[in-house]
Amino acid sequence: MKKKRKPLQKFENVIMFPGAVERLLSQAHSYAENYQYDLANTTFEEALKYSEGDEMTLSVYAYSLYEAKDFEKAKEICERLLAIGPSMYFEVMELYLTISMQLRQFKQVEKIIESLVEEDAIPDDQLEKFERLRKLNAEIAENKQHLEESFSNEPPLAESDFSLEHFLSKPPNEQLMLVHELTLANIRPIAQSLKQIIEYDETHPFIKSLLLILLVEQEVVMEITIRKFGLSQIVNPAELKLPTRLPHFQNVSAIIGGKLEQEPSTLELVQYLISKHAIVTYPFEWLHYEDEDVAASYIDYVNTMFGKVQEMDDEIIEFLQTLEKLTELQHM
Repeated sequence: MKKKRKPLQKFENVIMFPGAVERLLSQAHSYAENYQYDLANTTFEEALKYSEGDEMTLSVYAYSLYEAKDFEKAKEICERLLAIGPSMYFEVMELYLTISMQLRQFKQVEKIIESLVEEDAIPDDQLEKFERLRKLNAEIAENKQHLEESFSNEPPLAESDFSLEHFLSKPPNEQLMLVHELTLANIRPIAQSLKQIIEYDETHPFIKSLLLILLVEQEVVMEITIRKFGLSQIVNPAELKLPTRLPHFQNVSAIIGGKLEQEPSTLELVQYLISKHAIVTYPFEWLHYEDEDVAASYIDYVNTMFGKVQEMDDEIIEFLQTLEKLTELQHM
């Protein structure tokens, strides 16, 4: 008696042998479990040419894409997953919102959270956290729009705006607007003026940092004495790394990423804060504090924003609060 043979699967005239798709998916899951996200994504992509993909497959694929920072594709997979109504709907939606924030789609995040609240789709114990997230995204979106409108109405760059006397005669928020004008400009002709502004003791620390970053980005060769937080250092912008490439920032960011791996929305907010604060302290990073203590304090700081009361390092928390005020251009 002849054995019945399992029919070959055929997709767009490509013949797939029995079990081939399953083996690809199994391999992709294995890569993802071992943090080999690039390999996982390539294998998932190949497998999904021949299969629609179930909830588990799409969930792991979306997360793997997120870890590999392929945010556009990760968002697309999340949308496919949400369309099939996954059993872990809220968790998928949380990842979707996190990815949207990475893509700087702050207004969209605000609107989605508003809809989730109206539909009672957010668990009661998560409601306060998501309300804070909604407000944060609304604030960022508003500030982004305001800056874009301001830039479109500004006259061409005038070198006289960056003389020490003229620049410091303006309040910090107007100084910030002037600094933003320099983002796409050749700043070498006014480098000495910017050096004077940075070296002046009364210049706001956040403004000092932003001007220094512009000089670093354009690799301007000069010596600048920068003073802030009771510290002083002579730097050459051409030899400095940008804030997010400094060793302590990368170490703190890695520690936080490990601790908050299962809490993507909290991780997103913490990363947003450390990126802002790293600019304020630049080039000194987090002064004399240890990386582990800084990372733990950022997590505690954000948890308090979500209403979680716990023991904290009061000294570091107070320092982080100071940095937050300085990013808002308040004087301390």
